[in-house]
Parts: sequence; C-alpha cells; structure tokens
Amino acid sequence: MGRAFVYVILGGGVAAGYAAHEFVKRGVSHGELCIISEEPVAPYERPALSKGYLLPEDPARLPAFHCCVGSNEERLTPKWYKENGIELVLGTRVKSADVRRKTLLTATGETITYKILIVATGARALKLEEFGVSGSDAESVCYLRDLADANRLVNVMQSSGGGNAVVIGGGYIGMECAASLVIGKINVTMVFPEAHCMARLFTPKIASFYEEFYRSKGVKFVKGTVLTSFDFDSNDKMTAVNLRDGTKLPADMVIVGIGIRPNTSLFEGQLTLEKGGIKVNGQMQSSNSSVYAVGDVATFPVKIFGETRRLEHVDSARKSARHAVAAIMEPEKTTEFDYLPFFYSRVFTLSWQFYGDSTGDVVHFGDFLGNSFGAYWVNKGHVVGSFLEGGTKEEYEAIAKITRLKPAIEDLSDLETQGLGFALTLSDKPDSSEAVVVSSSSGSTFVTEKPLHVWHATAGVILAASIAAFAYWYGRRRRRW
Repeated sequence: MGRAFVYVILGGGVAAGYAAHEFVKRGVSHGELCIISEEPVAPYERPALSKGYLLPEDPARLPAFHCCVGSNEERLTPKWYKENGIELVLGTRVKSADVRRKTLLTATGETITYKILIVATGARALKLEEFGVSGSDAESVCYLRDLADANRLVNVMQSSGGGNAVVIGGGYIGMECAASLVIGKINVTMVFPEAHCMARLFTPKIASFYEEFYRSKGVKFVKGTVLTSFDFDSNDKMTAVNLRDGTKLPADMVIVGIGIRPNTSLFEGQLTLEKGGIKVNGQMQSSNSSVYAVGDVATFPVKIFGETRRLEHVDSARKSARHAVAAIMEPEKTTEFDYLPFFYSRVFTLSWQFYGDSTGDVVHFGDFLGNSFGAYWVNKGHVVGSFLEGGTKEEYEAIAKITRLKPAIEDLSDLETQGLGFALTLSDKPDSSEAVVVSSSSGSTFVTEKPLHVWHATAGVILAASIAAFAYWYGRRRRRW
C-alpha cells in the first residue's frame, strides 16, 4: 500500500504552512503536493502557543491562528488545502526515510514516495531526563512545543489558580510563559543557571530592564542554579522543587523551557549534518539534490556574516520555507537565500525586535527608565546587530536596514549620543549612492559603503566600448600594414 507525490513536505509546523502557501502561489497542480504531520491539525503559527493561547480571557484558539496569519496573509484552514488539491496526512508518524529510493515509511506501514522532499521536521523540547533529573512524567510538569503540550499546560494552569508555578529556563519559552502565568494570577518563580534572562541575546543592562519589569508584576528570580528534584505528597501531588544550591521552592506546577534539539534522526547517515541540523546550500538544498530542509532543522549559509548557522525562530522558518519552494519551482530565477537574522517577542505591554548578530562591543541608547531604548553591536568597526524596545514600525524598519548595511563606526561614544537617530538618519539615505556619510553633532562621521552596482554597470559599459574601439582601430592598422 502506498501513495506517490511530486512534492512532499515532512512536518506540519510553521514552515510547512508557508511552504504550501508558496507552492500554491507558484502554480502547483492539484494532487502534486502532500504534507505529512504527526499533529492532528493543519499547520499553525506556533508563537501563539506561548502567548494568546495561554491567556485566561479570550484565549487564541484554532482556526484563528492557522498559517499564514502571522505575516498578515490569508489563513490556511483545512478547507484551503482541499480546495487547492493538497493532501494533508495528519496524525501520522514517519518511522524511516530512504533518500536514495525517495521513500518514506509511516508507522502504519504505508510507503509514500516523492520526487522532491522538503524536511520541515522542526525540533523537540529537551527533557529534564537528558540532564539527569527524573519527573517529566508528573502530571504537573509541563513542556511547550505543540498544540497537545499547550492544551495540557492550560489544564494545569486552570487547576493551579492562585498557586505557585516554577518556570525552569530563562529563554523565550520561560519568559513568555511566565508572563501568561502572572496574567492568570499564578505566583511565578523563574529558575535558570545563567546570570540573567535571555543570556544568548540580551546584555546584562537590557536583561536588567526586563527582570525589573517582571519583578514589578510579582515574578521572582533564582539565578545561577538548576533544578535537581521534585517533592510530592502521599497523593503524588507536587509540593515543591529542589535546586542545586539547596533552595526549596513551593510548587504546584512546573514549566520546563530548557532548549530544543532538531529532529534529524530520520536522515542521520544519509544527509550531511552540521551544527545540529541538516546542512543546506543557499537554495535550502541538502547534500541530496532531491531533499531540501527549512526552519529549525536547517543549517544554512547566512550571507551577511559569511558562515553557516542554524536559527531557532519563526521568521527564519517562514522565509526559508518560501525560499526553498521558489528554488524548487523556479531555480533559474531564484538567487541564494540572503537572510538577516531576526528575533522578536511581545509580553505584557512590552515589545522588542533584534536584527543581526550579538557579537562585539555593545552601545546602549535611549531611556532605560521608560520603555523606549535599544542597543547596537559593533564588531571589527561595523554595526552587526541592533535591538529596540518600544519602537514604531518605521523605527524597527530603520534598525533592520542599517544592520544589513553594516555601516562603519569610527566613534562609539558618538554612536551612543545619536542613538536611534543614527538608524533613522542612515535609513533615509538613497540606496543607490556610492557611500553615505552621517555627521554627528560633535563633528565625527559614520561611513557606510553602499552597493556600487550602478557604477559597476556604467564602468563595465565604458570598458567594453573602449575595448571594441581599440580592436577596430588595431584591425584597420593591421590591414594597412
């Protein structure tokens, strides 16, 4: 028993939905495309699970956040897939893949063949057991990766109203879930081993702002230590958690957000892996020309930094999925993926965006006592990253633009003085100019080298004409000899 398709998307997360949308935009025929997903629902916007889905009042529920509403496009309900001739194979686990034979074997024994495969298997949440701590199977211990996790978490939250929650981890999941717990009137303590929250991205100064804001909402922080065990009463109800530093915290529930691991096991030994993911080129194509990888599972070239990276964020999933489909459907028209790393979050009344890379010297600016501030990262004399809290659409666009431009910085103190104004001024400059020079109030300058394609083209025409003229003159002279 089996089925055959031209294109198969393996995985049913964000990347799968955006890939399907791109296939339809580019004219895929009915019956050519199939999506295989372990989840029982059509692809949806995962960020909703740690935000609106957990709210006690008017929570987000499907079908409201099916792809592609996260980018303000149409909502792809099951009806949309049917109308466009896309086969949804839901609630189905693939237990093996053979990229040489181009086949996938499901847990039910069905063989699905393809001509082109897009791997969008995403990642799984790391479990406490992988760090030597048992107890993940306890009723009040929650993870958050998919819709089933979210439903379970909502039920535990509802039964813990007015109680105590301990959040293990200070990253995205930890910070966003903690906010939802507070809104749900649950007492929250966050525990993580780092010196401050969001340690992979935030500077100590930026982290301090968010930690103080969370404290104002009643959140407590225990830093520099980790969970070691749970306490349960005679009825197997959780009562407390124990930390490595000897602290015991009362707990009715625990949310664990300690990272993810890409789902690559089906392809180990068949595709080239790098940095934890499936290595792909600028077209999102793997070491097997019939297999592409997108989203959290893909390690791809980040052109702006000249190295390969695996990025864990919804924006990368959306855009890499679209690019892969473009490369599959119109390879001769599709250039290499040129992605600017982008991360964002929205909690309480706060909203921040980050672009680029968080390496080098940090220049903070703005009002850290208010709610509008930011930072630039300057590495080897150039801006390589930018962060802004409380910005407008135009301001976020400005920091994104200057991060891609990578302007040269001569004086960090002047950059601090100009702050957001530096990005706004520079982003207003025309793209076609040879260089942009921005003067500061103290007389220092910032220079960004801009694309010289217009001048290169002009110079090329002049050079070609000169060569042709010389060849004509030389030919006439030889005939006279």
